[in-house]
Amino acid sequence: MTTETKRLIRVRTEKGAAFKRDGFGKKRQLSDSWRKPRGQHNKQREQKKAKGNLPKPGFGSPVAVRGMHPSGFFEVLVFTEKDLENLDVKTQAIRISAGVGGRKRKAIQEKATASGIKILNARVIKERVADEKLAESTKGAAKAKKDAKDAPAKKSTSKAKPAKKKGAEEKKPVKAAVAKSKPAAKETEKKEEKAAQPKAKEAAKAPAKKPAAKAAEKKPAAAAKKSPAEKAAPKKKSSSGVKKNE
Repeated sequence: MTTETKRLIRVRTEKGAAFKRDGFGKKRQLSDSWRKPRGQHNKQREQKKAKGNLPKPGFGSPVAVRGMHPSGFFEVLVFTEKDLENLDVKTQAIRISAGVGGRKRKAIQEKATASGIKILNARVIKERVADEKLAESTKGAAKAKKDAKDAPAKKSTSKAKPAKKKGAEEKKPVKAAVAKSKPAAKETEKKEEKAAQPKAKEAAKAPAKKPAAKAAEKKPAAAAKKSPAEKAAPKKKSSSGVKKNE
């Protein structure tokens, strides 16, 4: 950029005027963007004092610098890589459109820098990081889906197991009771056997008693002592004529 262009750009900034719409401070819906006053009795149209200037010749910037970027280049809006063709590197600079995506923007920036064209809105694109994040997010989503699919099955198994445990717990006390009753019965039987063993030993050691034989021996002796006359004696009769001992 030459010194003359720099001077013209400085003059343009110093000379610039701000034209505001008439009545923009009276109503909230009106903005300060310029609109030409057309009212019959409008004070700004009639150029009354303190009502604001109208755009007139003399307020414009120098023709050599008109429409130029402060950097000293004329802007060219770019959408694709083909728009970079037939551009003057010394006087023109590109501005990539906001609607261009990351991949195309990266390709345009690479081609422009290779050809030596100035980029007014260059950006640092972190494509790899974005791809890695996307890959990680997709992997995380896939894992979450798998976990969500596996979770109901796990829950069902976990629910089925407690039911079995409950049944087993209900049966276990019965078995335990039976198992407990059997040893108790065995212990009582063993105790009875132990108590009966010394009695049996004592009985074996003591002399055997023969009460039945002695009674049998005594009875015949008593019978032998009785005389035949006593045997033949008739039984006494009572006064009533009924035999006694009948």
